Amino acid sequence: MSSSQLRRQALQMLLLCTSFWALSFPVMKALALTQQRILPAGGSWFFSSLCVMVRFLIAGILLLLFSPAKIKTASRRELEQGLWLAFFASAGICLQMDGLAYVSASTSAFLTQLYCVLVPFWVAVTRRRFPTVKILFCSALVLAGMGLLVHLNVFAIRLGRGELETLASSVMFTAQILCLDNPRYAANRPACFTTIMLLGMGLFAVPLVVATAPGAAECFQVYRSVPVGGLLAILVLVCSLGPFLLMNRWQREVTATEAGLVYCAEPVLVSLLALFLPGWLSQAAGVDYANEHVTVRLLLGGGLVTAANVLLQSSWLDAAAVEA
Repeated sequence: MSSSQLRRQALQMLLLCTSFWALSFPVMKALALTQQRILPAGGSWFFSSLCVMVRFLIAGILLLLFSPAKIKTASRRELEQGLWLAFFASAGICLQMDGLAYVSASTSAFLTQLYCVLVPFWVAVTRRRFPTVKILFCSALVLAGMGLLVHLNVFAIRLGRGELETLASSVMFTAQILCLDNPRYAANRPACFTTIMLLGMGLFAVPLVVATAPGAAECFQVYRSVPVGGLLAILVLVCSLGPFLLMNRWQREVTATEAGLVYCAEPVLVSLLALFLPGWLSQAAGVDYANEHVTVRLLLGGGLVTAANVLLQSSWLDAAAVEA
């Protein structure tokens, strides 16, 4: 397989990975609604942190069962990378969750996706390598598309607690992407450090669960339900094991900047799934979760982000990129 074919396959695998992540949003929403019905007195921080802990601990344990020998022979650098990835991902999720309590969802979504600009900026500063014409153009398309998708009002953005926490979460996600791109870890085995990462993410959520749980019995109560078990299985198998294995295996075949742009397709895919999936999930779980509707903003914004990803996988502007 040629280098161009390998790169194209890697971009396609990362887009598949992003699709799995997009699926997690409506599934997590349905799970939260189901658990709130089971335990009305439970707070959002409790449900969210408990979900992170249970989801990633189970995913890590399952992966551990399939590759115990690899963990026993884990190198120092594989352990190091796995723990760094767990820290960055956990910190990013927690900061994003808390920031949502103080800003609108649209502002949060836009600020979080700024890693598509932060990654090439970091690469340009640290490696003294200016982004190519193609990367700059794709970044502009993504930012414009995201602004349309989330109904961004630039005049409504204020640097309060929510905005600062959301920006900090974007920095954490940027660090996660760059950690995978670090040449120091090029020889690491994806299955090995992914297992360490997933277990670490689950363990990092434990203190927040302890701080927010009404009691130990409630932690078990909210998971003793067939619909909850089904939703959790989707989160563990499809939205955790699959995408993180794909991300950790294939991102090394492209630049961190290209990967960041592909991951920005997530809001578009979430919007498409939200057109029909909530209705299915609400029937299965017995909750009130309505489908969303197609809007002009979805078509225009989603079209720009999709165009950026198509351009990224094409050869157009490559010549101009070399000259730049």
